Amino acid sequence: MWAVLLAAAGCAGGILLGNWQLRRADETRALLAAEAAPEPLRGRFLEKNMMYLANRFREGRAGYEVLQALVLADGRNVLVERGWVAAPPGAGAPPPVPTPAGEVELRGVRRERVERVYAAPGAGNRGRVRENVSLAEFAAWSGLALEPYVIEQHSPLSDGLQRDWPHHGIGVAGHQSYALQWYSLAALSIVLLVALNLKHARP
Repeated sequence: MWAVLLAAAGCAGGILLGNWQLRRADETRALLAAEAAPEPLRGRFLEKNMMYLANRFREGRAGYEVLQALVLADGRNVLVERGWVAAPPGAGAPPPVPTPAGEVELRGVRRERVERVYAAPGAGNRGRVRENVSLAEFAAWSGLALEPYVIEQHSPLSDGLQRDWPHHGIGVAGHQSYALQWYSLAALSIVLLVALNLKHARP
């Protein structure tokens, strides 16, 4: 009996995980479409609301990703991932990054959250320099009401930051491949389930 239950669980789990991978493929496809047509923004960066995320690497070089709040013309506040800057030699403070003066126009891709890196629990989670930060944590630190998304800036700006953002996720084909593997597991579980039922039905 336990073997039948195990096969049924494998079938259900394979179908659920396959469906989840297909949803991830749809999300990735929508993300790629958004990158092809970045969202335009016009607003003013808030100089005091700049944060550095440590341990971000580009081509083997350690550095920081710069986050800053942008207040739009209608008064809404949006968190912008402005770009990457290399860390100075040694263990000193992050390099100064200028805040563009006045109103700026930029284009970027809307993301649900700021990408996280591995960090020890409780390490570097306070102040202007952190390992990771969520929208809620940035809002609490800055005292601003933020829109429920992050804008990854793709348009150029004279600020010395690099914006060669790494690709997110494994791509549409990768998710579809994983979905096929999970559906194959579900099909195999059905075959085993039928075989077990036939075996128990024999006199």
